[in-house]
Amino acid sequence: MPEQNLTLIRTLEELSLNACPCLQQILDDGWVLRFAEGYTKRANSVTALYSATEDSAGDLKEKIDRCAAVYSNFNLPSIFRLIDKPQWSLLDRTLSQLGYTKQDVVSVQVKSIAHNNVFRGVLDLTLEDELSTEWLDHFVHATNLPFQHWNTLSMMLEMIPHKTCYGYLKDRHRFCSCGVGVLEKNYLGIFCLTTSQKQRRRGYATQLMAALTDWGRSQGATKIYLQVETANQPGMKLYNKLGFTEAYQYFYRIKP
Repeated sequence: MPEQNLTLIRTLEELSLNACPCLQQILDDGWVLRFAEGYTKRANSVTALYSATEDSAGDLKEKIDRCAAVYSNFNLPSIFRLIDKPQWSLLDRTLSQLGYTKQDVVSVQVKSIAHNNVFRGVLDLTLEDELSTEWLDHFVHATNLPFQHWNTLSMMLEMIPHKTCYGYLKDRHRFCSCGVGVLEKNYLGIFCLTTSQKQRRRGYATQLMAALTDWGRSQGATKIYLQVETANQPGMKLYNKLGFTEAYQYFYRIKP
């Protein structure tokens, strides 16, 4: 893989880890162990960010077992998040041999922000620089988030260290769509984008994306990135229509 592609992957990995904080993390020889009381795989898994190409199979097994023991102490399953590139193939094979099953392939996508990007939606748009009870209520009900994760999500969002925009759309006082934009350097990351089940396929997510993108551009962003599960075909089609291209994929290995 060309060095510039690996540099882009590491840049996007660092940006997204910063934009989606966990509640606690441990660094172990180039691996990042993240914990967030079981809310999302991403915030409760191991990311082999830097040393995936530097270990032998024996070293890997020792490190994997060490990580599994830590997650066991937190009463959490042992989960690894792997980038789908040759540099992570030895770790992938080792985890497979140890009985870790592959789940949930995610596409990381990017595009440049056009200078003429301007939000022209006609709905009731709200953009806030701090997390509000109303935004949180909209998100947890649109996603049917279990009650035990509400406080965890709130803490994670409030821990974001960079400039953040919480946006949501309404149509005649009915909630339509919400999402979060996080700005670091010249990159805008889009997260938590969701639409009310009764309001889907009406273009609300597209309008909110345009509004968040315009906010990012006004703050100096020149590029935008997001993550979408490849099984989410409506999402994949939407982002392709909006001009995003895939930078790389990642997936999870989970010990049953």
